[in-house]
Amino acid sequence: MRPSRTVLPHRRRRVTAGVIALTMGGLLAATAPTALAAPAAPTLAAPDIPLANVKAHLSQLQSVATANGGNRAHGRPGYKASLDYVKAKLDAAGFTTSVKQFTSNGATGYNLIADWPGGDANQVLMAGAHLDSVSSGPGINDNGSGSAAVLETALAVSREQLKPAKHLRFAWWGAEELGLIGSKNYVNSLPATERSKISGYLNFDMIGSPNPGYFVYDDDPVIEKTFKEYFTGLGVPTEIETEGDGRSDHASFKNVGIPVGGLFTGASRTKTSAQAQKWGGTAGQAFDRCYHSSCDTTSNINDTALDRNSDAIAHTVWSLAADTPVPPGDTYENTTDVSIPDNGAAVTSTVTVAGRTGNAPVALKVAVDIRHTWRGDLVVDLLAPDGTPYRLKNSSSNDSADNVIATYTVDASSEAANGAWKLRVQDVEAQDTGYINSVKLTF
Repeated sequence: MRPSRTVLPHRRRRVTAGVIALTMGGLLAATAPTALAAPAAPTLAAPDIPLANVKAHLSQLQSVATANGGNRAHGRPGYKASLDYVKAKLDAAGFTTSVKQFTSNGATGYNLIADWPGGDANQVLMAGAHLDSVSSGPGINDNGSGSAAVLETALAVSREQLKPAKHLRFAWWGAEELGLIGSKNYVNSLPATERSKISGYLNFDMIGSPNPGYFVYDDDPVIEKTFKEYFTGLGVPTEIETEGDGRSDHASFKNVGIPVGGLFTGASRTKTSAQAQKWGGTAGQAFDRCYHSSCDTTSNINDTALDRNSDAIAHTVWSLAADTPVPPGDTYENTTDVSIPDNGAAVTSTVTVAGRTGNAPVALKVAVDIRHTWRGDLVVDLLAPDGTPYRLKNSSSNDSADNVIATYTVDASSEAANGAWKLRVQDVEAQDTGYINSVKLTF
């Protein structure tokens, strides 16, 4: 971020192959016969972003700085080497990349743009971070953290072969530390018709501060709500971001009327006692005591904050990229919370359908919102009025992400439309808890 004019880590569990096999075998036997539902790809929940991968990118950026005079600043060889590293990863993952040059302070600068194939070219969702550091240090939190998390989110898009409704574009900006030069150059170079196609820009600048806060930009209500809902699902309170308002690359987009949002964990401001009470950490100290200093190295990162924010980026990219109009048809919904017992009996949430004729459709949409701290524990089925189960989600010991927020498509054409449809959820492993927030059927 350009200058102005202890929370516990996620728990990881080890489950033996024998236990997995026994659990899955028992579940399949108990629910057979089960018709597999085909999930609607654009609205599947985002994958967990591996913290180890994000930190590996940070280690590479640290190595680049170390080999190039201790920094990755605009006009210095460390910046171009950083850009080359990111570009190589994206090229190998199937992105279409382009490097945009500009000049600032007598030196050539570079922006890196990466487009994922597909999606509506008239609805472009962008996510970006500035890649440059100040000249006084390697810039690992500011802003290797945002750059690495955006990179790993883009690579997750490739791994998942995501087919979003909107076109996805990722960006890494140069010369942010000199006054948002790279992002301003990009926005100003776009014709008005191209600007109008950008439905939103998400910015990530300093998301791993060592004494972190959890701050959300409040510029666009839809983007803000999407981020806040994710952190609410984690049980992590957030505050409106004010320290960096207008001081990072989102301002370049906001100033031309493009909706913006983003995340931030704090810079030179001091954490208050109230903030330390709700987030952990040390009151009376800066969120980042190494802000714009030589000590902003890989040792200057809070892993929990980096992990949570990386997952929040993926969640929001997945959610907003799939933000399409509700398909036509009548909807029936139950929003009453139902607690899911830990490693216990299955629970159900009932949606009563009445007044229809004939059978359910061949493409019954099932929108599920389940809040849970380890979604891999969950087995989820839709039960037709006659009790026939349709499997929506199996358990997976490797899926440590939070929440199941997805829309599935079920061929229910053999079922009578009217009656009591039920979402059945069972937690099949110990230690984590949650609840059914809502279920909605669209006929």
